[in-house]
Amino acid sequence: QVQLVESGGGLVQAGGSLRLSCAASGRIFSINAMTWYRQAPGKQRQLVAALTSGGSTNYADSVQGRFTISRDNAKNTVYLQMNSLEPKDTAVYYCNAHIQITSLSPTRDYWGQGTQVTVSS
Repeated sequence: QVQLVESGGGLVQAGGSLRLSCAASGRIFSINAMTWYRQAPGKQRQLVAALTSGGSTNYADSVQGRFTISRDNAKNTVYLQMNSLEPKDTAVYYCNAHIQITSLSPTRDYWGQGTQVTVSS
């Protein structure tokens, strides 16, 4: 019923930039927080950046000042602008959204399929 589709990943040299997008579609009444996570090989998934419906943001210390999260509520889309990329940013990036599908339903977590970001040195 609800799908999150990420795009914008790829291969970039250190110091470069990428912009990730995550579009939510399907039966959606409201979207609360939208969050980007990442998972590097052999490591646990970690929060990268979060953005609430009220506009509050939260960033991992490792990306503070380099990454910017934003959203277009009309398009149900969240973005992650990544600048000054470093090899340690290499990971699969996942989008997460807290979504209500009707006014009476509870908020549920939905995940995208992930998009690979590779930063070469």
